Amino acid sequence: MPASFKKLLIVNADDLGLSEGVNLGIFEAYERGIVSSASLMVRWPAASQGAAYAKGNPRLGVGLHLDFSEWRIFEGEWKPIYQVVDLADLAAVKAEVRRQLDAFDRLMQRPPSHLDSHQHVHQDKRVWPIVMEEAVRLGVPLRHAGQIRYCGEFYGQDELGAPYHKGIAAENLIRVIGEVGEGATEVACHPGYDDGLNTMYRIERAVEVAALCDARVRAAIDSAGVKLGNFGDVNR
Repeated sequence: MPASFKKLLIVNADDLGLSEGVNLGIFEAYERGIVSSASLMVRWPAASQGAAYAKGNPRLGVGLHLDFSEWRIFEGEWKPIYQVVDLADLAAVKAEVRRQLDAFDRLMQRPPSHLDSHQHVHQDKRVWPIVMEEAVRLGVPLRHAGQIRYCGEFYGQDELGAPYHKGIAAENLIRVIGEVGEGATEVACHPGYDDGLNTMYRIERAVEVAALCDARVRAAIDSAGVKLGNFGDVNR
């Protein structure tokens, strides 16, 4: 990291490839806003569109968003929308990780810049060692592994899944930027447009796009002396 920039901020958009609407929101937040990195979901139909865009825009760093399952709150309880693999079957988990890494390589024609997972499932104690092993093998950062500070404070729902749009307002994002410390920090985001998504996080995505593209947010980055970058910049 250049000496003139002691604070590196990675604004990472999760769910690239989930749908064309999500892709379009991420593209907009990269071109007009402060998104500097993304995590690709390789199992979904729009993954090829997301990968093609990323290859044409190499400053948008792209990692792998491992996809094991998705859960939503229904009548006060977390219930699965889908499950790709049984997390208790470690051989199946390892095979699925490799399958998604291979798919990423085919789509992007390069290794991922980092690893993370949908709904943070890689933090499950059964999954963590498997994903960590791959991150070490690839020599890339793994979310929550401590190499890079993770900030999840830009999010539009509370712990019960109720809307919390103050969390994705430009004012909150400006606050988050103002609190970025020295070293590298990742701020996660989920920009996009709802095109029939089967997920509990839908309408919040467009609100995120607006905040990420707000001119006041860009001004806050400039005034805070923060450098926008991607995971590849950490060791560069």
